[in-house]
Amino acid sequence: MAEETLTAEAAPAPTQEPARPRRTESEKALRKKRLIAVTRPWLLLTPALAVLAGLLLWPLIQVVKLSFQDYQSGFGGGTAVWNGVENYRKLLSDPLLWKTALPNTLFFAIACVLLTVALGTLVALLLNRLGAFWKYTVSTAIMAAWAMPAVTGTYVWVWLFAAEDGLFSRLAGAAGLIDPANTNWFTERLSFYAIATVNVVHHGFPFVAVTVLAGLVTIPKELYEAAMLDGANAWQRFWKVTVPSIKPVFMVVTILSTIWDFKVFTQIYLMPGGNGSQEEVYNLGVWSYVKAFAGKDYDMGAAIAVLLTLILVVITITYIRALFKEGDEL
Repeated sequence: MAEETLTAEAAPAPTQEPARPRRTESEKALRKKRLIAVTRPWLLLTPALAVLAGLLLWPLIQVVKLSFQDYQSGFGGGTAVWNGVENYRKLLSDPLLWKTALPNTLFFAIACVLLTVALGTLVALLLNRLGAFWKYTVSTAIMAAWAMPAVTGTYVWVWLFAAEDGLFSRLAGAAGLIDPANTNWFTERLSFYAIATVNVVHHGFPFVAVTVLAGLVTIPKELYEAAMLDGANAWQRFWKVTVPSIKPVFMVVTILSTIWDFKVFTQIYLMPGGNGSQEEVYNLGVWSYVKAFAGKDYDMGAAIAVLLTLILVVITITYIRALFKEGDEL
């Protein structure tokens, strides 16, 4: 009897396997809902993405393909032979790129972006302080400038600066600054791009103003009141309260303005001398167009267009990374 007791005590207790958690019906339904929530937006966007791919992606692929070819146009078509990076080698060794087209593109875009964002912000601050009637009136007036087609706006500025009988030429002549009979604003590189900059800024600042105004109305007034109690002046309140509060808005308008201003074409091409007769006023967009369609050098025109696209991609990615970094910090 004692031996049986010892044997029973010495026998190891049977091990029990841990119970496996069973997936309940509610968990399955929750997982299904999450899957639907993730995939449904993409399914709804599929038709639009397909259209965009056909309108934008496919032509871009063809341009990139053409930039690696030696294309000879002919009657009823043309022949293309792959030549690798020869077009890019010729492009990067062309003095016109480094002395004219690239500097014109960069400095013109930087000036337009800075002035557009600055003027748009000032107008937004003004609108934010106006009453309902004047806010509506001024907003309507500036939106008329934004709604004006680029072609129409460009011809208006060309008329204003026309030699001899242009409004600004007459005013400058009356003030004794120039001789209207011997002055042409469009033959000098600096004055040409000064007029183009005014044109682009005039057309682009309403978008910045309205967008920044939308951000300004979201800033709690208590922040400004606290800053005023601390003795902050208007300039300090702008940099310490306004800018940090709507910094993502400034990033967005800067990104969009950069993309638009780097690829400006209409405002340059339609101005006197901007259609190819003056090489010193080329930017990358006009140079690409003139090479491809006026010079029938389609492969070099494609290479210039790809270079411009790469510059825009690099700048856009840099801005977007900064924007997401700012969002993570907030």
